[in-house]
Amino acid sequence: MKIELKNTLKIALPIILGNITQMALGLIDAAMVGYIDYKLLAASALVNNVIGIPMIATIGLTMALSPLIAIANGQGNVRQVSHTLYNGVILCTIIAVCIAIGIYFSKDIMYHLGQDKDVVELAIPYLRVMGWSLIPMVFFLSMKQFCDALEMTKIAMFLSLLSLPVNVFLNWIMIFGHWGFPRMELEGAGLATLITRVLMAIAMVMVILKYHRFQQYVAIRKEMWKLKKDTFRQILHLGIPSAMQYGMEVGAFSVSGIIIGWFGATQQAAHQIALSMASFTFMIIFGLSTAGSIRVSNAYGRGNIKKMKEIGFSTLILGAALGMTFALFFVVFHKQLPYIFNQDIEVVVLAGQLLLFAAIFQISDSTQAIGVGLLRGIKDVKVPTISVSIAYWVIGLPLGYYLGVQHKMEAFGIWIGLVLGLTVSSVLMNTRFYLQVKKLERQNSQIA
Repeated sequence: MKIELKNTLKIALPIILGNITQMALGLIDAAMVGYIDYKLLAASALVNNVIGIPMIATIGLTMALSPLIAIANGQGNVRQVSHTLYNGVILCTIIAVCIAIGIYFSKDIMYHLGQDKDVVELAIPYLRVMGWSLIPMVFFLSMKQFCDALEMTKIAMFLSLLSLPVNVFLNWIMIFGHWGFPRMELEGAGLATLITRVLMAIAMVMVILKYHRFQQYVAIRKEMWKLKKDTFRQILHLGIPSAMQYGMEVGAFSVSGIIIGWFGATQQAAHQIALSMASFTFMIIFGLSTAGSIRVSNAYGRGNIKKMKEIGFSTLILGAALGMTFALFFVVFHKQLPYIFNQDIEVVVLAGQLLLFAAIFQISDSTQAIGVGLLRGIKDVKVPTISVSIAYWVIGLPLGYYLGVQHKMEAFGIWIGLVLGLTVSSVLMNTRFYLQVKKLERQNSQIA
């Protein structure tokens, strides 16, 4: 088990660092606009809630590329790897363009969500820009999945690290109006993100085309870089359930955030602070989940069920240990962490209390994310999608609404629902993986 943990961490650490860097971009945006006014922080939270479902759905779609490429790589099929890369990038980008256009023309829906009017007015320009920024983000992530699936995870990590100072600098000149730029505040943060994502996408294209490690896949582009309906169908067969899984989870958090917005800008800002911190720790687990998924896919492609089992359970144990560590961190520093984002005492106190709820669900959030990744690695996505839907939309969200709105517990009631939803999801996902491993073992023994 120690060997498997070591090999998984070798792949996971660059992914985790890259994820943390990307999450840091959002945290820096929130901190810089929150420094000006808590209503700007609430507006960014509203946009994140509205855009969260389509954004995570497109990210979930790109996640389908990783196991498909990893399985082909495990089989030594260079042609299939190259073909999946090209079709995956094109398909995911087309879908991202359609979503961005949809966001642009439906932005006025913000006025009908029962939110603070001032917050909505601040949010709409930011939503418009962030919608367009989904296109270069998805383009980059599609190519990142290709690199990660081949266990070359440091590439995206380095590009993400380089993007951090670029984004901070662009934020500084656009949010506050330096170097001759107008003071654009929240809209400036959105423009900075858009420019940074475009630069990252361009850099990733150059790496794939020029780096010698990828030449065997690029050299056959004239033959393999052709669009095929069957390949699109294969990607969508795995990608749509994956997108729905992530969309269901983030959608539950997004809808919860909108409901909390009914209670006022103060509660919405506090919710955004607590959620930002919880999302930060999730990015670490998400990187571990991705690494576990890649390694399980590779073993699955080679037909090595024993190796797949060892990788899966060792990754799950590490995820649970990290979840306990994060929970302790939130409990110890729940009063101090909110000051990173805002100085309003009412917002800070409420955010600190919500962080205690975030501490409670760290273990379940960590283990359910690992379970989802492992199941995706063996191309098991349909039943997990139904399970996630039940956990969040039949159990967690209705309970949160009942406690928060009907019983006047407001933000606290909503977060209790989220805790229960994550816990149910964790139990269902990991039970499913255990059963699927047992099924594969029985099939192998029968063949032998």
